[in-house]
Amino acid sequence: MLADTNVVLGVAGSIAAVKTVELAHELRREGAAVRAVITDSARGIVHPWALEFATGNDVVTEITGAVEHVELFGEDGWADVLLVAPATANTVGKVAAAVDDTPVTTCATVALGQGVPVVVAPAMHEPMYDHPGVLDAINRLESWGVEFVDPRVEEGKAKIATEEAIVTKTARAATPSPLADLTVVVTSGATSERIDPVRVLTNRSSGRTGRAVARACYADGADVRLLHDGPTVPYASVEQVESAAEMTAAAVDAAADADALVSAAAIGDYTVDPADEKIRSGGSLTLELEPTPKLLDSVRGAHPDVTLVGFKLETEGDDDALVAKARDRLERAGLAFVVANRSEALGGAETRALVVRPESVAEYAGSKAGLGERVAAELAAELGGKT
Repeated sequence: MLADTNVVLGVAGSIAAVKTVELAHELRREGAAVRAVITDSARGIVHPWALEFATGNDVVTEITGAVEHVELFGEDGWADVLLVAPATANTVGKVAAAVDDTPVTTCATVALGQGVPVVVAPAMHEPMYDHPGVLDAINRLESWGVEFVDPRVEEGKAKIATEEAIVTKTARAATPSPLADLTVVVTSGATSERIDPVRVLTNRSSGRTGRAVARACYADGADVRLLHDGPTVPYASVEQVESAAEMTAAAVDAAADADALVSAAAIGDYTVDPADEKIRSGGSLTLELEPTPKLLDSVRGAHPDVTLVGFKLETEGDDDALVAKARDRLERAGLAFVVANRSEALGGAETRALVVRPESVAEYAGSKAGLGERVAAELAAELGGKT
């Protein structure tokens, strides 16, 4: 997600600075090169040696005759993005006022003057975050193009956002945006059909692939809507759906003003008329199953021009058979491409898939996060004429 990206991590004096060692590791896991800049206040919370270990680079603790701020952010500077995490109320206010009395604020001034993207992850007590002056400073910085990663407001504190949220926002700000100004709908995870008030029919899908696709599309600049029966995420607006019928109805509705829909959900093929009360155990039971509507067919019928991407899961047959079934689905619903894989991928972090187009087949093997990035790249190529 951050391959070949140079990130300067600016650390201010919030207790959340203790989390920056792991944040630096996560940035590097996503492919970034990281250098840290730290304030005097932060040095009382996290030792520069810890950040040196986490980044693999010397830490800037003061601006010297080496003019570190210019070397990092001046013309032809090293950095592709400045990430200030955590950012205190003090630091946010100083950056908005162009006050340069710490290494972090001085780097921010040069970055903003040079047009280097800046991402800020605030962390402070909630009353400080709600102070009119701090809110004004945030609004001012946003008007200059600074991206903020909203904190988690809990227990009277505006706690620093999750590493996932910070890394994703940094990738969105720092890397090319082939899906900018486009809306992508992603379906994800398993659906479930009620048998009675306590039992459901479902499947083993974890939703990892769908969430990875949504995250990668967001990092590539898209406005993402995620349809699933799962948690809220920082990279998409989430609509909760449970059954196949709910998923299909939500997809048809969401696709009305979308540029593309990626159907990565494992949608149940059958539903049942549920009992109003819990079915008693101990005896035999017969369920009459009825087929559910096909989501991609429903979306294509309602929205003939939207770009559609499908997934195809099989349990048997060789790659040729998998490709043949993927092409059947591709032709039936007029899909841009189909991602085909086998049931062994369910639930795990790794996968192998075939990206099937009308005239080509390409193999992918690796993490589901990487598959999400591959799908986003394929989608960007498909939608290139719309950007």
